[in-house]
Parts: sequence; structure tokens; C-alpha cells
Amino acid sequence: MTFRNILIPIEDSALLPSMLESALLVAQRFQGNIEGMPIRRALLEVVAVGPDGFVGATAHLVEDFERDETTRAQHCRDKFFDFMRARSIPLVDPTAVGDATSATWNEQSAPGDAMVGNRGRLFDLIVVGRPARDSSTPRMSTLEAGLFDSGRPLLIAPPTPPASIGKTIVIAWNGSTETARTIAFAEPLLKQADKITVLSVEGAMVPGPSGAELAQYLARKGYPADHKDILNPDKPAGEVMLREATALNADLVIKGGYTQSRLRQMIFGGATSHILANAEMAIFMAH
Repeated sequence: MTFRNILIPIEDSALLPSMLESALLVAQRFQGNIEGMPIRRALLEVVAVGPDGFVGATAHLVEDFERDETTRAQHCRDKFFDFMRARSIPLVDPTAVGDATSATWNEQSAPGDAMVGNRGRLFDLIVVGRPARDSSTPRMSTLEAGLFDSGRPLLIAPPTPPASIGKTIVIAWNGSTETARTIAFAEPLLKQADKITVLSVEGAMVPGPSGAELAQYLARKGYPADHKDILNPDKPAGEVMLREATALNADLVIKGGYTQSRLRQMIFGGATSHILANAEMAIFMAH
């Protein structure tokens, strides 16, 4: 596996520059193609429900909404094209096949986040932005559509455009099936890493191999891996993982998504939820 086909579901958000830069860093390492696709909102996402539970969408309302969505999509397209042209990345037809870094634009007409999961099944990697409470950042629903419906890994761009991705990698290991699957997806990046640290936090493990065993497995494959176990952590696991990744100067964290259920993490919190809300470096995630 390699990352030759990369999808960016694009919203006009504050994180778009970081998303584009993150995708380009990966594409340049694997001579890949980056496909930009605008995320069109569904009408029901922006229409308020009345007291009786029904909405009467007038023809005028629908017309205005569709015009606004077309304008938004065009704005996203312009930003995508401007970014690629400024970096001398050729813009090619979506059907083109080549062996150099390139970009394409695919104007999907179906609205809603479901298109991210559906279209994403054709790609090696989906690049999204890190959601936050700020309305100017990408929506969590876009990330979750890619994570749960595409069957593909996600690269979650940090708030600030990164200078590198995958030189120093931290694997947030908890022994789970989800993280093992994520590591398998990430092998093209692991092969090229300068340093890999398998990080385990006491109390956050599920039944499975230890961090030392995983590091040994990676070392046998020729990867520069060691391990670090955090015993008696003073903070919740997600906070400790990010703190340690920062101390190690990691530019990428590999993390399985939602070993606990989404509902449980929404109510009680969890490592995935904390990392998604606070990471300042790129996150590679799959479920």
C-alpha cells in the first residue's frame, strides 16, 4: 500500500491551508494525486424545524440555498486551485494517470457528509481538519463520515500548517484492534520515519500485546522503533499522550479511533476525544 490517491473534502474553514499543506507533504513523498471535493450542505442542515415539527421549504428558499452552495463550492475551488498553482503542482483531469505529484478537482453534486464516506472508499488516504468548537473549523460530522463510512485511514491536519509529517512518529498504543489496523494502514509512513516511539499509558490499555512487543515487531521489520511506558499517569491518557508526543518533537501521532464507543466518549470523555480536540500535530487515524 502507498498513498498515491489522496482525497480532501473541502469546506471554507480556517484550517483549509493546513489541510492542503498536510496533503501536499504526503503526496510529494509518494508522487500522489490530491483530489479536492467541496462539501455541499444538505438543505435540512440549515433549515430550522418549526414548533409543529415540519418545515415548509419554499421555492424561493431552495433557490437561495442552492445559489449559496454553488458560490461556496466555487470559493473552495478557487482556494484549491490557487494553492496548487502557487506550489507549481499541475492540475490534471480526474481520469489522468501519472507518476508525479498532481491535483484534480471533482465537483460532486450530492449534498451531505455521506459523500465523504462514499467517495473516500476510492482513496488511500482522506485528509480532514481538526474539528473544534469554533464554527470556523471543520465539522466533526465530516471527520466521522470519513472515519466510519469509508474503510480508509484519515490524516487529521493540525491548526497550523506543518513543516513535516512522519519524520518523528509516536504510536499511541493501547493494545486494541483499532490501533493495530491503523498501524497497518500507516506502514508507508513508518517505512520512511527517522524515529518511531511506541507510547503506552498505564490504565488505558485493553487486553493485547504490550508496547515493548509492538516495538520489537516493528524493529524486526527494519523500522527505527523503541517504546516508552507511562506508569502511574498524572493526567488522563489522551492528555498524557499529547504531552509526551510534544516532548518527543513528534510531527505525527498514529492513533486508533474510538476503542470505546462514540457515545461513551461523548459522555465520559476518552483519549480519542481529547486528541481530536487538542492535538497540535498531525494525527493518523482509522477505526
